Amino acid sequence: MSSGDTSELSRRVSVLSWDQVRRLDSILGESVPIHGRGNFPTLSVQPRQIVQVVRARLEERGVVVRDVKLNGSAASHVLHQDNGLGYKDLDLIFGLNLTDDKTFRLVKDVVLDCLVDFLPEGVCRERITALALKEAYIQKLVKVCNETDRWSLISLSNNTGKNVELKFVDSLRRQFEFSVDSFQITLDSLLLFDRCSETAMSETFHPTVQGESMYGDFEEALGHLRSRTIATRSPEEIRGGGLLKYCHLLVRGFRPSSEAQIKQMQRYMCSRFFIDFSDINEQHRKLAAYLQNHFAGMEHKRYDYLVTLRRVVDESTVCLMGHERRQTLALISALALRVMAEQNAIPALSNITCYYQPAPYVRDVNFSNYYVAQVQSPVPTCSNSYQTWLPCS
Repeated sequence: MSSGDTSELSRRVSVLSWDQVRRLDSILGESVPIHGRGNFPTLSVQPRQIVQVVRARLEERGVVVRDVKLNGSAASHVLHQDNGLGYKDLDLIFGLNLTDDKTFRLVKDVVLDCLVDFLPEGVCRERITALALKEAYIQKLVKVCNETDRWSLISLSNNTGKNVELKFVDSLRRQFEFSVDSFQITLDSLLLFDRCSETAMSETFHPTVQGESMYGDFEEALGHLRSRTIATRSPEEIRGGGLLKYCHLLVRGFRPSSEAQIKQMQRYMCSRFFIDFSDINEQHRKLAAYLQNHFAGMEHKRYDYLVTLRRVVDESTVCLMGHERRQTLALISALALRVMAEQNAIPALSNITCYYQPAPYVRDVNFSNYYVAQVQSPVPTCSNSYQTWLPCS
């Protein structure tokens, strides 16, 4: 390894302090419920337990696990507790070689088999099939296999949005969206300490745990997290969901590092969102799922989020036909009004002012851009017949 490579690695990596190690240990020891569908019981799982069980079972089957890392918002919470984001999902990354389809299937079978170990006593394990476990406890199964990315994701179900997500990665070109969510914490030394040490951890006796920023500069990324700054690299590589995460950061009080650069970044993210979710029904499903998964317990933030998202889409979308753009804006507006209705926050209907963008062929100088509407229903349905409505205020 050259001196330049060594210098770059040293900038990416940092050793965690005792307070950070203690927060990490607390997260790994917290019991997380895995809710079963139908008559299946709720499982109580500690992240450290499922990591150890899955790793041991994979290695028994001949799959070598290079390392296990904590990723995403939970890792950010460990590094800086008062970051304004909190954490929902527990993203655990297993580094291994996914050489063929057989290995992908083996990984899935091992995870399902491990879930049996967490079933409560009294449950007849022999009669439960792998398919039944998959239907009961797996919220999401993803497999990606192409020239640059080889990985799979198994998300365990949690009704409050706090999912345990097990990601098995051979290669992944883009491992972060913004600097504040670019952290990965290697868990191997802490897990080894659990198995081998009979002495409890203390400030003077604890394992050395390393964190890494995939953004490229650990201290710079940590500074962004502390100051609630939005920054990234190569924004053109961010996938469609990056737009939703960006608006989420804005609502949480984060601000762009550069106003000039952020305009270009917003255009990139809007374009990629409409590439990945080109159909209006896909957009609706994605938005509904994002609201459900990221605002559980914070329903009062959903309206602000949708208003922010609508503003960004309105300002920065350059890749759509006019009617497609209006259709997406109408979808976001309808979702925002529905959120207001759910929160009983809609004002007197007779006083709602609805803003309307006239069609290009309207040339009457006496045409008014607004009027007081007599609204009949607080929750309009999305319809292609009314594509030019903008949000009510």
